Amino acid sequence: MSNRLESPTVGDIVAADFRAAEVFEQFGIDFCCGGRRSFDDACRGAAADPAAVLHALNAISRSRVEADDVTSWPLDRLIDHIETTHHAYVRQALPAIARHLVRLVEVHTDRHPELVQVGHAFADLHDELMQHMLKEERILFPYVRDLVERQRATCGRVISPFGTGENPIRMMEREHREAAGALQLIRELTGGFAVPSDGCSTYAVCMAELVQFERDLHLHVHLENNVLFPRAVALEQAASTS
Repeated sequence: MSNRLESPTVGDIVAADFRAAEVFEQFGIDFCCGGRRSFDDACRGAAADPAAVLHALNAISRSRVEADDVTSWPLDRLIDHIETTHHAYVRQALPAIARHLVRLVEVHTDRHPELVQVGHAFADLHDELMQHMLKEERILFPYVRDLVERQRATCGRVISPFGTGENPIRMMEREHREAAGALQLIRELTGGFAVPSDGCSTYAVCMAELVQFERDLHLHVHLENNVLFPRAVALEQAASTS
């Protein structure tokens, strides 16, 4: 990592080395929905010292081991990874966290009334993400897979049901921002997913689950916004001129 990062975006940096995600999260830098911002701009937005962030990034670079570079994966492999890793995790985690939040509302709202709002925000997030993933799996992802197959076959034409892939991609990116906003609200309401001194074991488990859910969603959105979507648009554009 050099002392200046003028060209790469924060999304580029995480795509090159996933361990950078932990550094950016440490400094409150948005690398998923805000992944197309320059390094300096992202640091300013998070009120983070660029020199300190660079120092942390350089530390992981010095200890870097060879890692599988997702930016080089075929798009259908990347989609498979998103579905089997991130979509599967979301479907498993959402109901578990929801059950724990229901318990917290039942037991702790007298001393922590903000939990009612947390529960409502998470219920909305649950419904939105479930619909969002279905739209990706049934509409956008199959279209991208067809583009990949056409490229491999060097013949045939993919008929788009929505004009251009950029149309559903814009919708997916907007829904990503909405999901990130909902999680940010929950983070603020819970004081950074903090467990209060009077919190029970379920409280601690639920906050830990929310921390993990946020971390996974950041990586999930990053893979789509900053890796999959730009490459899919480029593939579609190349196909239209061939």
